[in-house]
Amino acid sequence: MTGVRPRLLAWLVVLAAFLGACTPAVGIDDAVTGQAVPASSAPASASPAAPPSSPAPPAVPPPLVAPPPVPEPFALNLYQEGDFVPQYTFDWCVAASIQMAHNLIDDTGGGTWADSTQQGELWEMARARSSNSFNGANPLGWAQVLTEVGMGPYTVVSIADYGTALQTAARAIAETGRPVGLVMWRGRHAWVMSGFESIGDPARFQDFAVTGVRVQDPLYPHGSGQWGPSPAPNSLLTPEELATQFVVREPRRWSSELPAGYLMVLPVAGA
Repeated sequence: MTGVRPRLLAWLVVLAAFLGACTPAVGIDDAVTGQAVPASSAPASASPAAPPSSPAPPAVPPPLVAPPPVPEPFALNLYQEGDFVPQYTFDWCVAASIQMAHNLIDDTGGGTWADSTQQGELWEMARARSSNSFNGANPLGWAQVLTEVGMGPYTVVSIADYGTALQTAARAIAETGRPVGLVMWRGRHAWVMSGFESIGDPARFQDFAVTGVRVQDPLYPHGSGQWGPSPAPNSLLTPEELATQFVVREPRRWSSELPAGYLMVLPVAGA
């Protein structure tokens, strides 16, 4: 029995040493709270990144601008064969011009005015409607007869500048389709402007240039020793050629409230 007790005691000592080796050095709570937090490999957090900017809108090309229109040659002529009428006396230029105006407006060709008796009647009408006319017909009577017989309305205008006068006459023909009366020789004679040529259409360009004037001189083929020969019917005169006979009206020829200038019997638009 004594041999067993020492062996038993030795076994217990060994068992106690074994159990001591398996016991942790700290308590459970200490193990949890004292455990070191492993270091993170992630970088320290920074401020939030700005959102990516929106892409710039595509560039919009500027609108296409059409170049301004360029004036081109333009022509208008009311004249047809048979429209010309001569004056049957050296006094009846206004009456013959009234007859030609009718023919230029009436393009049917069926109602030509050319009779000498009718011309005399038109002369008397114009003279009766003209004041201070030296016993003749003046532009006021001329315009009034044109209006009364159905070709109007017409009015008398005086324009100081020659170029502006030609533009005014051309624009009136283009707008109305009716001829213009030109007071020639400082107020002593009557012509009819039946058309024109220009650089630029008067309907499209305010500042067009008249390059030619179509005229009817009822005194053809006689002309004047002072003012020159009469152009043939439907002649195209340059502004310089016309200016030798179409001049500023002489104020003392007949009294009116119109200022001195280039005198015309003008058709009025919108009639």
